[in-house]
Amino acid sequence: MAAADPLGAIATTAQPALHIPDGFVSAPVAAVGWVAAAGLIAFAARRADRNLEERAIPLMGVAAAFIFAAQMVNFPVAGGTSGHLLGGALAAILLGPWAAIIVMTAVVALQALLFQDGGLAALGVNTLNIGVLTVLVSWAVYRGLSPLGRLHPVVPAVAAFVAAWLSVEAAAVATALQLAVSGTSAFEVALPALVGVHALIGLGEGAITLGALALVRTARPDLLARPARVGV
Repeated sequence: MAAADPLGAIATTAQPALHIPDGFVSAPVAAVGWVAAAGLIAFAARRADRNLEERAIPLMGVAAAFIFAAQMVNFPVAGGTSGHLLGGALAAILLGPWAAIIVMTAVVALQALLFQDGGLAALGVNTLNIGVLTVLVSWAVYRGLSPLGRLHPVVPAVAAFVAAWLSVEAAAVATALQLAVSGTSAFEVALPALVGVHALIGLGEGAITLGALALVRTARPDLLARPARVGV
């Protein structure tokens, strides 16, 4: 997400990173990241191919383009730190988890290949953290809280916000763990640095997610009519 100290002093950097550059994770961690990401993406592709509704195919392209563009725009956080949209929650809510993983994988890969936002060797762990984990966490939270919508009409919006915030925090925890296992930074140093900054960045993630969903609800409410059946 932002630049980090190549010596691993994560706690002293102004903007700890979620997009991990090359050299920050060990070869075994990078290899495990590639294998895990490839397996989950293949599983998601099979599920999406079986269950994806035709109306979701153009929406996948629009979602990917929007998230890709939105990731290029940073918003300020406290203390000179900035962040940007990850987009996993937005994709999951609009498309369901499996189609969302495909969309997020394309976005993360393009960011790495075109703009060097994260390294190629680290692309597996970055895809796992940003393209898979954010989607699965946000989808589980959103689907878990959505039935409470019958209690009050504001609940779906709260569910989307919480899902987006937690997805960012989950990616931050995973990144801290990978850096620690790689010997780049001690877990007790990386975890509070990453989780603390991304607790604030997650607020922006939640706000942008709510704004995007509000626009979709206004322009095309049918796209949100049956979210559980789209690509699940």
